[in-house]
Amino acid sequence: MLRYVRNLSRLMTIARVLARHDALFPLEKLGVAKPVVWLAKAVSRRNVPGRPGQKLASAFVELGPSFIKLGQALSTRADLLGEEVAMDLSNLQDDLPPFPFEEVRRVIETEMDQPLEALYSQFETKPVAAASIAQVHFALTTPDENGVVEEVAVKILRPGVEEAFRKDIALLHWLARMAEYTQPWLRRLKPVGMVLAFEESVTIEMDLRFEAAAACEIAENFAEDETFRVPGVDWRRTGRQVMTQERVRGMSTDERDKLIAAGLDPTEVVRNAANTFFNMVFRDGFFHADMHPGNMFVQDDGTLVAVDFGIMGRIDRKTRRHLGEMLLGFLTGNYRRAAEVHFEAGWIPADKSVEQFTQACRSIAEPIMGKPLNEISVARLLGQLFQVTETFQMQAQPQLLLLQKSMLVTEGVGRTLDPNVNMWELSRPLVESWMADNLGPQAKLMDGLQKLGGTVEKLPRLLDAADHVLGGADKGGFRLHPDSIKALRGGKGSITTLFPWILAAILGLLLLLN
Repeated sequence: MLRYVRNLSRLMTIARVLARHDALFPLEKLGVAKPVVWLAKAVSRRNVPGRPGQKLASAFVELGPSFIKLGQALSTRADLLGEEVAMDLSNLQDDLPPFPFEEVRRVIETEMDQPLEALYSQFETKPVAAASIAQVHFALTTPDENGVVEEVAVKILRPGVEEAFRKDIALLHWLARMAEYTQPWLRRLKPVGMVLAFEESVTIEMDLRFEAAAACEIAENFAEDETFRVPGVDWRRTGRQVMTQERVRGMSTDERDKLIAAGLDPTEVVRNAANTFFNMVFRDGFFHADMHPGNMFVQDDGTLVAVDFGIMGRIDRKTRRHLGEMLLGFLTGNYRRAAEVHFEAGWIPADKSVEQFTQACRSIAEPIMGKPLNEISVARLLGQLFQVTETFQMQAQPQLLLLQKSMLVTEGVGRTLDPNVNMWELSRPLVESWMADNLGPQAKLMDGLQKLGGTVEKLPRLLDAADHVLGGADKGGFRLHPDSIKALRGGKGSITTLFPWILAAILGLLLLLN
């Protein structure tokens, strides 16, 4: 009862803020707590100029860190809020007033169990960035055993953010459960699952050791790539609430004039960015999901450097294959194949019409693919596809929604640098090579052999199980016809005679199941 009252009280506060910004439409669409929505309207009725998404973004900023992160998560859900609102939320500025240096010192010294001066010989008291989860300061490390001092960036978790998030996530869970119970049409969009995914994502983001580990994993994946790198992590000065990383010096990816003045070719920078993103997604299945210009820098030699690995995405190999085949179908105009992949992946229920979904795929792709090459947006194609799939009861795919948003951001960077090129066309050799290796006949043969290998690995366990069953039969574990027992003991039609047929049947069944 106390939890219910607490949630209701917090919901009323949130509703009043939304009403003040004329942004109550998400709660109205959910159709939950209608009296709260009505009361908030009556108390704080406003007519605020701007698009709905802009109003919602402003309200989220006022509501604080948890809702800023929620707005960023919702920016991937064009299927839920519409493309315009999602786009406005993607521009949500994760920018809050900094917390005092005294708090910075306290967090670092508590986390590292050392005085600040023992870790850093110089520490800039003014932060270079202050966001909802953490803020960043530049510093110099204390000399190591060789007397070397490093320039570093130190990220410190915002005090109190974890407790505030726990309270708000409890409310979101409550709202999601109510929405699924009272609004059956919303179940396809998995609001409860969405809140769980959001909780997991932000919980990981609030442990800076996970971000440090993500940076190291990406660095390993690109160890042989001279066009992209990740700043090194100083693990000696990194903990749950503090992360120390090599300081990056470079130009932002939206500073076209500076890049040209430095003698760099913007088109080549776009090519490197496209190749980097493609390799993250399709080669590695682990990608930076927030590659906006504030997180991507270009060094004087043209090398791309990424920072801020708090928001990451993963896509397993099977999903990458499905995604690759789907995009290939769209790019070659084979809309039937693009539609079939959705059914093979289990994204659309099997009782829906492939023909009708093929028609839907064509209706989305033709207007986009018919544009001049430099205007074609694969991210927009995916976004519109996810919107129309409601008709076909497609289950929400969080990993693909995050990918679509990341592609949109990356394409935006590409267009800023060189509006006359299509970044995916620049990556065509890499794309074609990946497709040949992963979608061609040889790749499918290798997949088949891997499945067969898995089947063979299971065979000893199956034979052990069969032996156990036959042993049980012999000891009276269950009743069989006397003629069957006689056959199993070695009579005519004994197990020795039947074994090849039993083995063939087991293999056939397993291949069908796989």
